[in-house]
Amino acid sequence: MDLFLPESGLVIWMLIAFVIVFLILAKAGWPKIMGAVEKRNAHISDSLLAAEEANNALAGIEQKRQETMAAAQAEQIKILKESQDLKTQLIEEAKTQARQEAEKIVADARLKIEKEQAEAMANIKNEVIALSVDIAEKLLQRELSDKESQSAYIEQLLNNNQPRIEA
Repeated sequence: MDLFLPESGLVIWMLIAFVIVFLILAKAGWPKIMGAVEKRNAHISDSLLAAEEANNALAGIEQKRQETMAAAQAEQIKILKESQDLKTQLIEEAKTQARQEAEKIVADARLKIEKEQAEAMANIKNEVIALSVDIAEKLLQRELSDKESQSAYIEQLLNNNQPRIEA
């Protein structure tokens, strides 16, 4: 048990050595240690502030990205709607143009048919007149064999009844 109990002189010398080491550390080591600890604390605080600023900047960037995505989606919807409207407008214009073309073709066909009918009627009238004149000439030749009776008959017809040609 003597090993565990130091002698009083040893204790005094240990105490003097401890006080000297403590004073040296208090004068030279302690300020450096405390300066290093404070510097480390300041560095940690600055790092925490920088990390917080980075997180805030990242949150701002994320919000800006979301706003940009929302704006892009809105623009996409707008462009799709405009293209759909343009498609509808082009289809309507094509239908209108086709309708106008069809009406023009029908009108042209009607005019052509009316013109051909008029020409056909004129041809028929001319043929009827020609046939009538031929028939009348043959009848008159049979009835009036000489020129004097023909002339008298023509004058009588001209004076009494003027021939009318109606369509």
